[in-house]
Amino acid sequence: MDKNIQDIIAPPAIEVDFSHLKIGDKYLRTLFVVGYPRYVSANWLSPLINFNHSLDIAMYIYPSDSKGTLDTLRRRITEMEAELNTDIERGHIPQAGTQATLEDAKVLQAQLVKGSEKFFQFSLYVTISSDSLKELNTITQQIQSTLGSLMIISKTASLSMEDAFKTTLPYCKDKLLITRNMDTTALSTTFPFTSSELSDNQGVLYGINIHNDSLVIFDRFSQENANMLVLSTTGAGKSYFVKLEIMRSLMFGTQSIVIDPENEYEMLTKAAGGNHISFSVSSQHKVNPFQIAKPKESTEDEMNYKYLFLQSLLKLMLGQMSPTEDAILNRALVLTYRQKGITEDPGTHILEPPRMEDLYKALIGMEEPSAKDLSARLEKYVMGSIKGIFDQQSNIDINAPITVFTLQELADEIRPIVMFVILDFIWTQIRKDMKKRLLIVDEAWYLMRHEDSAKILQSFVKRARKYYLGVTIISQNVDDFLGSPYGKAILTNSALKMLFKQSSAAIKDIVDTFYLSQGEKMLLLSANIGEGIFFAGQNHVAVKVLASQDEHALATTKPSEILERR
Repeated sequence: MDKNIQDIIAPPAIEVDFSHLKIGDKYLRTLFVVGYPRYVSANWLSPLINFNHSLDIAMYIYPSDSKGTLDTLRRRITEMEAELNTDIERGHIPQAGTQATLEDAKVLQAQLVKGSEKFFQFSLYVTISSDSLKELNTITQQIQSTLGSLMIISKTASLSMEDAFKTTLPYCKDKLLITRNMDTTALSTTFPFTSSELSDNQGVLYGINIHNDSLVIFDRFSQENANMLVLSTTGAGKSYFVKLEIMRSLMFGTQSIVIDPENEYEMLTKAAGGNHISFSVSSQHKVNPFQIAKPKESTEDEMNYKYLFLQSLLKLMLGQMSPTEDAILNRALVLTYRQKGITEDPGTHILEPPRMEDLYKALIGMEEPSAKDLSARLEKYVMGSIKGIFDQQSNIDINAPITVFTLQELADEIRPIVMFVILDFIWTQIRKDMKKRLLIVDEAWYLMRHEDSAKILQSFVKRARKYYLGVTIISQNVDDFLGSPYGKAILTNSALKMLFKQSSAAIKDIVDTFYLSQGEKMLLLSANIGEGIFFAGQNHVAVKVLASQDEHALATTKPSEILERR
C-alpha cells in the first residue's frame, strides 16, 4: 500500500483525556491565562520564557476598533461611577476594587482620545510536554506556581484540551478565544524575546551577542554562585575563552589560580607578572599533601578533613582497597601524625607535618600482611622513579595575580593524583584570607574519571561561594559530567555555563540537559571556533568570543601563531 506524507508524519495514536493529551509516547497539557497583574514592567514574562523546561507559548493579539472601545469604556465608566455613588448614598464604604478600576479606565480613556494609546485583545496559552503523566503534573504545578508569583492566574483547559493544543500549534488559530483587554504600553511588555539580551552594568565582556550584536557583559559574582562549567569538543575555543576572562578579571582585582595540564597558560602568566609553577620529578616546587591548616586559618575540623582527603588520595595512588586495607591505612595515618606530635588538638597543628615517607615507614612497622602489601604499593612514590613529587614540604605561594600549576611534564597516570593534591593545597590556602578569586581546573576529565577525585571536585564547587571563590571547570569529555552523579551536581551548582561546538555523539544529552531548541542544537553542531551558547542563571544567549590583538597574542594556542611570534 502506498503511503502519503500524512501517513509518515502523523503520530501512531492520539488520546484525548479530560485534562491532557497523549500523542504517541508524549503527554501534553495546555494552560490558559485568565488573570493578570494590575501593573507590569518590561521583561515581566521572563520567568515563563526562561522556565527550565521545554514549553510551547502562544500569544494572540487582536486590534480593537477605537470608536467602539471608547463607547464601551464610556458606558463602563458611567456604571462604575453610579455604583460608587450608590454605595456612598447608602452609607457603605465604596469598593476598593471598583475605585481602582475606575481610575485606570479614566486614564485609558484620556490616552485613547489623545491617540497616544491603542486598544487590543490579548490571549496567552502554554503547552507543556513530558514523557510521563507524573512528570507532567509536577511541571504543571511548577509553572502555575511561577505564574502565581507574577500575579498571573492560569487554568488547565479541561474538556477543551484538543482545541487548546491546536491553539499553540504554529498556524495561528485561536480556538479558545480567552482574551484580556490591553493597551499599547501593557502589550509591549509582553514581547517574548527578553532572553536574547544578556548584559549587566558591571562585569567583564564575554563576547558579542550573535542575535543582535549587543555586548554580553556579566559579573559572575552577582549570581547565587560564581561557578562556571565550560564544555566543548577539542579545539573549539574553551581555553581561549577562559584566558580572556582571566585577563579582563584582572582589571577588577580578581586573583586567578589555574590547574593547567598542558602548559597553555604560561605566556599569559608571565605577561601578567604571575607565578608559573611546573610540577615534575626534578622540579623545585613541592606540595606536601599532609599539610594541615593552622588553627587561626580555619574554624573547621581540619584533622578529620585531612584524614578523609588522604584516604581518597591514597585510593587514587594505590588502587582499589579492601575494607581491611582501608582500616589499616586509616590506623597508619593516625599513627603517622601522632609520631610527629600532631593530634585532634588544634594547638598541635602548628608542628611540622609528616611526609609520605613517614606513612611508608608506619606501614612497614605494622605486623599485618595487608600493611606490607600497602607499603609495597606505596614504595614507588617514596623511593621509585617518581620520588620527590609527593615527599617534600610545601614551598609554594599563591598570592600572585595569576598562579598557574602546570603538569605538562608529568605522565598521564600521575596527573589526576597531582591535580588532586594541588586542589587540596589551594583549598587550604584560600581559607587563610577571603578575597575575590577564580580557580580554573582545565581538562577536568582527569579528575572525573575517578570517583574519589570527582567527589572532592564536587565538594569544592559546592563550598566555593563561602570563600568568595568562583570555580571554572573545563572539559572536552561531556559524558564525564552528564553521565556522573558528581558531574550533574557540579552542573547544578554552576550558575554559569558555556557550551561551544559539540560532537554529534554528545549533542542529544546536551539538548536534553539544557533544554535547547532545534535551532540551538544546530548552532552547537555547526559552530565556528569561539561560537557557542552562554548561560547565566535562567537566561542564555548565542555568543561569539572576540579578543583584541594584544589579548589574542596571549590567549592563542595555535602552534603556527606561537612559532611565528617566537
